[in-house]
Amino acid sequence: MKPAHTYTYTTLRYVHDVGTGEFINVGVAIYSKEARYSGALCRTTYGRLSKMFPGIDGDSFKNMMRFVQARFETIGARITEELPFEELPSSVLELAHAVLPSDDSSLQWSPIGSGLTENSSVTLEKLYERLVTQNDEKHIYESRSDEDVWRKYKRSLESRHVLKYLTPKKITVQDDEVEFNHAWKNGVWHCLEPISFDLSSADTIREKAHKWLGQITSLKSADEPFKVYALLGEPQSADLRGDFEKALSILRKAPIETELIRESDAVKFSMSFAEEIAAHEKSRDGASSF
Repeated sequence: MKPAHTYTYTTLRYVHDVGTGEFINVGVAIYSKEARYSGALCRTTYGRLSKMFPGIDGDSFKNMMRFVQARFETIGARITEELPFEELPSSVLELAHAVLPSDDSSLQWSPIGSGLTENSSVTLEKLYERLVTQNDEKHIYESRSDEDVWRKYKRSLESRHVLKYLTPKKITVQDDEVEFNHAWKNGVWHCLEPISFDLSSADTIREKAHKWLGQITSLKSADEPFKVYALLGEPQSADLRGDFEKALSILRKAPIETELIRESDAVKFSMSFAEEIAAHEKSRDGASSF
């Protein structure tokens, strides 16, 4: 049995009207000093918010949620690598206020809570489900978003201390651009792109494959060389597995170098990717010693 560690957590609240004080939880952050772990999960959809608070700027909201989550990933990677004698933050609010300072904006951190955990990453997901998504409308079929799929791969990458090397990268051409949220450069940009095909029908799977192919094809004239790693989320329904395989055939038509990664190969991919980064860092250290 793994030893249990103390942790603190805080929820991120969207306060639509400071005067009335109405709010909805849109994210959660966790920090364990003992386990040297911090992380956050935030909403990337705003359907429930727009029903409660019409007029919300959806694009700005999604961008801010991605920013908060990415900043916590960066901080978490740094904390993992800190030397044992260096002073670490005492609670999650120190980290939270460093990411999003306390002010009169619509995004506010709650007072902290605390507990014990044997696995901080799993606890973060459970807190997110309990505090953020518990009251979402439930459907007969629960599909997974791209962010849900990213969390599956993220756990494996996180355990190999890869996240600190990943950064957003925007690939541009004359008339288009695509931003990848997780990329690493080694001469060529290596862009990790989670794609969920855990959808409700064959039509939606096929449409998503064609949409993704169109996006990548539009970048074929980009000046910067790049490679895409498509981190795939497979359908949970056995009836849609054949349609998923057809979607992969569509993705293979991409004119950009693309590697398709199945969920069953997430650990293998993470190991290989971590080894490539380690080799690159070692070669840089060797070059700088001359």
